[in-house]
Amino acid sequence: MVAAAPASSAVLARVTGYAEGVVAGDIVAGQLVRLACERHLADIETAGLRSLAWDDDAADHAIRFIEQLRHSKGEWSGKRFILEPWQVFIVGSVFGWYREDGTRRFREAYTEVARKNGKTQLLAAIGLYLAFADGEPGAEVYSAATKRDQAKLCWAEADRMVQSTPALARLIQRTPSKANLSRLSTFSKFEPLGRDADTSDGLNPHAAIVDELHAHTNRDMVDVLRTAFGARRQPLLWSITTAGWNQQSIWWEMRSYATNVLTGIVGDDSLFCYVATLDAGDDWRDEAVWPKGNPNLGVSVYVESLREECHRAEQIPAQQNAFRRLRLNEPTEQTERWLDMATWDRNDAAPDLSPGMIVFAGLDLSSTIDLTACVAVAPRDGGYDVVARFWRPGDTVSEAERRDGVPYRQWADEGWLTLTDGTAIDPVMIADEIVDWLAPYTVPELAFDAWNAAGASARLQSAGVTCVAMAQGFATYSEPCHALEALLLEGRIRHGGNPLLRWMASQVTVKFGPNDAIRPYKAHGSGIRDDGIVALLMALARARVHQQAGATFTEPRFWDMSE
Repeated sequence: MVAAAPASSAVLARVTGYAEGVVAGDIVAGQLVRLACERHLADIETAGLRSLAWDDDAADHAIRFIEQLRHSKGEWSGKRFILEPWQVFIVGSVFGWYREDGTRRFREAYTEVARKNGKTQLLAAIGLYLAFADGEPGAEVYSAATKRDQAKLCWAEADRMVQSTPALARLIQRTPSKANLSRLSTFSKFEPLGRDADTSDGLNPHAAIVDELHAHTNRDMVDVLRTAFGARRQPLLWSITTAGWNQQSIWWEMRSYATNVLTGIVGDDSLFCYVATLDAGDDWRDEAVWPKGNPNLGVSVYVESLREECHRAEQIPAQQNAFRRLRLNEPTEQTERWLDMATWDRNDAAPDLSPGMIVFAGLDLSSTIDLTACVAVAPRDGGYDVVARFWRPGDTVSEAERRDGVPYRQWADEGWLTLTDGTAIDPVMIADEIVDWLAPYTVPELAFDAWNAAGASARLQSAGVTCVAMAQGFATYSEPCHALEALLLEGRIRHGGNPLLRWMASQVTVKFGPNDAIRPYKAHGSGIRDDGIVALLMALARARVHQQAGATFTEPRFWDMSE
C-alpha cells in the first residue's frame, strides 16, 4: 500500500486514465463527473497528507474478480463482464483507496446514471465480490430495495452470473427458493432485502447495495442498514439509482450531500460519488450532451433508441420529464404540462356515433359552482370517437369568463356548453341530462370520481346505469394516460375539435410516480380546468379494461328515468 502508486501501475493507469480523459475533455462528461475525476487526481497528489493511500492490489483484485464473471442474457450472454472505463473508475476508486489503519477509505458510495447503463449488472457483480471475495468472514451482503421483489432483480442477476461462471458455480451454493447465495466455508451469503419484509432484526451486514434509491418514499431502509453496520470493521453502503423528482426524499438528501462533497462545500473522505447527468443550460434534445447521463452510450445504450424517445418527448410535453429523468438522468419536477397541442389538433376528425354503438363514459362533477364534464368514448377501427358535454352555472358566467379568460357564453351559443340556472350545479339535473344524452347507445359502464358525485351517481344508478367509482391515483390513471399519449401520436383519437376539450387539454398537468407512473394533477388554487380530460381518461380506462378482457356487447341499452 502506497500513498501514490508507481506510474507503471496498470490498475491505477486504468482508473486514472479515465479521470484524465474526462478532465482533458476527451471523454464527454457532465460537471459532477468531472469533479469526481478531479477529486481522484488531487487525491493521488495529496492522499499521504490526509492519511489515505492507494492499494493497487486491492483495486486490481476487485476489477479482476468482476471481469471473470460472465453475462447471462442478451447479446452478451456467456461473454465475460469487461468493465467499461467509467465502471473501472468507479470500482477501482471504491476498492483501491484505503485508510491509514488498513481499512477501506470509502464507507458509502453514491452512483447515479440513466437507465440502461448496466446498473443491475454492476450491482450484481459488486454484491458477489463483497460477499465472496472481499475477505470478510461471515459476510452478509444484501441487495436492498423498497420491495423484496425489486431487490430480487439484482440478486437474480447475481444468481445467473454464478451459474454462468464455472469457477463460482463450484464454490457458491444456490438456494433459489429462498433467494440465497452462500458459501459454507466462509459462512457468507448474498440475499435480497425489501422494506416490505420484516427482516431488519438481526442484520449484521458487511455491505448493502440500495437499488433505485429514488423510489424510496422514506429513509427507513437506509437508516436500518446504517445502524446495522456497527459490528463490521469496513462496511460499505452503496446506493445506485437513476435521478428522481421528489425533493423531500432520501434520494434528494443523499444526492444533495454527494453534490456538496464533489463541489467542496462539504469535506467527506468516506463518501465516493459519481453522478452522470446533464449540466445546467444543456439542451436535452442535443445528442452531443447525451453521453453525460449515459456513460455506456454505444455499449448498452443505443443512440437510435434515444433518438426515437427524444422525438416522442418533443411531441408530448409530459414525456419530456420522463425522457430527461430516466434516459438522461436529469432530475425533474414532479408535475409538468402534459399534452402537445399540435398533436392534439391533428386528431380533430369528427366523431361518428350511431345508435346502438358501444360507448363508455366518464363523469367529473368537480364542483357545484364550477365546470362539470361528461365524456363518452366509442371504440372503433383501432381508435376512439370522443364526444363531450359540459355544464356550468349560468348566473356566474361573467365572473368565470374574467377569471378563466375564455368565452364561456360563446361556447354556450355554439352548443359546446350548457349554462344552467342559478349559481350552482344541480347534480340530479346533470344526471337526467346524461341519461337522455347517452340513451341511444350501449353503455356498459360510466366511471366517476366518488369524491363529489354521490347525488349524480345515485340518480344514474336508479336509472339502471352501471356506475363505477374510479380511485384518483396512479394505479387507475397511469395506463389510460400512457394510452392516450400513444393514441394521439398515432392519430387514433377523433375529438372533432371541441374547443372546451381543447382548452382543457392545453392546461392539464400531470404528476409522476415510480416506474413511469403518471396521473393528472392540479395543485390547490392553481386555477387549472382539466375536468374534460379527467373524464376522458376515466372513460378510456373503462373501455380498455373491457377490451383487454375481451368483453362484447351487442344489445343497445335504453335507460328509463320514469319512477
